[in-house]
Amino acid sequence: MKPTSSGPAARTLAVVLREEREARKVGLRVLADKLGILPQLLSVWEKGYRLPSVEDVSAIPALLGVTGEKRDRIRTLARHAREPNWLASSSALTGLLTFERGAAEITTWSPLLIPGLLQTPDYTRAIMDASSIAVEEADKRVRIRLQRQSILTRREPVVLRALIGEWALRENIGNPDIMSDQTDHLLAMAKRPNVSVRIVPAGAGYHPGLVGPFEIYEFAGSPPITLAESIEACAFLHESGQTLTYQRVAKLLGGRALSDAASRQLLEEAGHRQEAST
Repeated sequence: MKPTSSGPAARTLAVVLREEREARKVGLRVLADKLGILPQLLSVWEKGYRLPSVEDVSAIPALLGVTGEKRDRIRTLARHAREPNWLASSSALTGLLTFERGAAEITTWSPLLIPGLLQTPDYTRAIMDASSIAVEEADKRVRIRLQRQSILTRREPVVLRALIGEWALRENIGNPDIMSDQTDHLLAMAKRPNVSVRIVPAGAGYHPGLVGPFEIYEFAGSPPITLAESIEACAFLHESGQTLTYQRVAKLLGGRALSDAASRQLLEEAGHRQEAST
């Protein structure tokens, strides 16, 4: 059975419904009985093979005891589930985790910062500190980011193609020690067979990638989804024409990027400069 919709909000809704039920240790049949539906129907909702109505979804949080922000997030997902694209704010992390875990391949372009999947804890913490985020919230975000990175080292790891702007290596995030450790981590990750780290040199003139960072998630047997980030929200794009545009930009950036070997050499040189400044 193929999904009724492979849009970003629909995929995220299916995952959230299953995770919230399982987190409360409520059986599929038990919840289906309370909803007055067949277990098979609830199962296809949770697998994303069929989209429930907004009214059907609204009953689930109450039966599971889901309240507050989580309840509102589920309702928001249900309202947007039939849309091809999804502008997410409070639910962005849920979508991000869903697509990262389910992707077979990820292409990421980051012109000014190290991509989140390749950041060290200290690098992430330095960003949080500079953003005036409360300590407890910063701790939570660092933990989540480390958990996200496990997709690169699990038994069947995601293939990551990271295109990074040279300026990301020159920015002083935190202090030289943090940047030196971050560069060492990039070199270590680049040795993994499922990870490619390529640097796009600075000073090469205009290219579309200067507009901002993005990620492309590719799935086995399902259309890709593109993430375009801004400060306040994330846009998850699913329409084929939009994704094709970002794929073309990624191909252009790949043509401008140094090879894997030349990128490792540049990283080694950057590491030596950072060590010298500590």
